[in-house]
Amino acid sequence: MRAGNSEQEQWVEYTPEPLLQHPRALARALARDLWRGRELAWRLAVRDLSAQYRQTALGVLWAFVVPLANTLVWVFLGSSGVVATAAAPLPYPVYVFTGTMLWSIFVDAANSPLRLTTNAAPMLSKINFPREALIVSGMLQALFHGVSKLVVLLLAVPLLEVNPGTSLLLVPLGVLALVLAGTVVGLLVTPLGMLYGDVGKSFPLVTQFLMYLSPVVFVMPATPGWAATVLSSNPLTPLLVSTRSWLTGTGDAMPAYFAAVVLAALVVLVVGLTAYRVAMPILIERMRG
Repeated sequence: MRAGNSEQEQWVEYTPEPLLQHPRALARALARDLWRGRELAWRLAVRDLSAQYRQTALGVLWAFVVPLANTLVWVFLGSSGVVATAAAPLPYPVYVFTGTMLWSIFVDAANSPLRLTTNAAPMLSKINFPREALIVSGMLQALFHGVSKLVVLLLAVPLLEVNPGTSLLLVPLGVLALVLAGTVVGLLVTPLGMLYGDVGKSFPLVTQFLMYLSPVVFVMPATPGWAATVLSSNPLTPLLVSTRSWLTGTGDAMPAYFAAVVLAALVVLVVGLTAYRVAMPILIERMRG
């Protein structure tokens, strides 16, 4: 099959040999298509973001409404004694509000790969373009939503009665880490989600359950136990705890654990992109059938 552009003709050769038999060629092709697809990824992100906010009256303020509603629910449950919560390092409403805002950044990034690939299914089976552009577009959209939420949080800092100090400068790093982690999770789920619709339908339930295993609305236990073990072993814990700490100035960040999780996520991202590239021809063939 031949793909051309205004500068030169490019030939793309498809063979029955598994791509994994030639890892160097696979790595070069992946890097090349990531670079070639950068402009397409940007255009897709701008188009999707414009469509999302064009018909909403509140626009980016929805980034504030949903976490605020979640905060009110959990504050009510805690104050009424329905749910017992441990003592938080800052006022519980602030703890829940910041936690749900940060969690929504992760969820947005996790949902993007499968959502964008599914929406692009008709185009995938008819047009030859770098498929990785869909993943990059999802990351750009998740970053936009993350920055919007970060702006809301920064505007709310004076009202939250916290004093973050210079640690506030590290908050964008936490947002980037949450987007990276979410993209990795969504990327690993996408091939199965394209094959089986049940995966996409159940994914929101999985992320909701995962939230209760993360320090979003529940405080890290001070005493050893199964709850402390589960929360401390969750790789999302250092990302959430550290970003919240930098945002509120509580001083309970986990820099070493944070760095280890980010490095591991980068490695898994490469693995996920490779699996995505290998799986896409099979998925496209099934869609054509």
